[in-house]
Amino acid sequence: MKAMLLAAGYGKRLHPLTSNTPKPMLEVGAKPLLQHHIEHLALIGISELVINTSWLAEQIEDYFGDGSQFGVSISWSRESEPLETGGGIAKALPLLGEQPFLLVNGDIWTDFPLASAAVEKVCGDTAAWLLMVDNPEHNPEGDFGLVDGLVGYQSSPKFTFSGISVLSPQLFSDYQMAYPGQQVFPLRDVLRPAIAAGLVAGSVYSGNWCDVGTVGRYQQLTNWLKAKT
Repeated sequence: MKAMLLAAGYGKRLHPLTSNTPKPMLEVGAKPLLQHHIEHLALIGISELVINTSWLAEQIEDYFGDGSQFGVSISWSRESEPLETGGGIAKALPLLGEQPFLLVNGDIWTDFPLASAAVEKVCGDTAAWLLMVDNPEHNPEGDFGLVDGLVGYQSSPKFTFSGISVLSPQLFSDYQMAYPGQQVFPLRDVLRPAIAAGLVAGSVYSGNWCDVGTVGRYQQLTNWLKAKT
């Protein structure tokens, strides 16, 4: 299984920290946030990685290079302007191939064992698998419900999408057929038809997870990790 890491965003809510440093390169636990994911993937044997970049792309690409020093092989998907999550993945599809792939947002931190996601099967009638977490303070209403292992919009309680998933490339091919020529779009738009059709599985993780999306949350995470050491 290949994995894609999303690292192309501007990180506007993290200014001024991201004025000269791309969000995935912010240090968490004495190393860049993105490095935690890369090392974790290498440990579980997922060595073929695709990473999209845009804002301050050179910093990320120069630091990780071809990935060999981290035990992986990295293919870079450069975007002249960020294409949002769905658009960025669609652009990278030629690098990802035709099999389901693991997707990890580059701006989260978690102790979730990614090997558990790697063994999730996206085949037959299942188009995707989403990992969800208990709702954080900044998203109290949640994103999706979960009934009999399937993700939905109407069921309660609601959970928050973690930024970790396993996706079939066919989802993006179908979206591009429905919206030809569209290049900038979020992942949620790609998932919506499959969720409505009952084709998206899900699980809930109750361990440690943080969306490093604001200066406050970044500081909370770094302080928490320091307290643990």
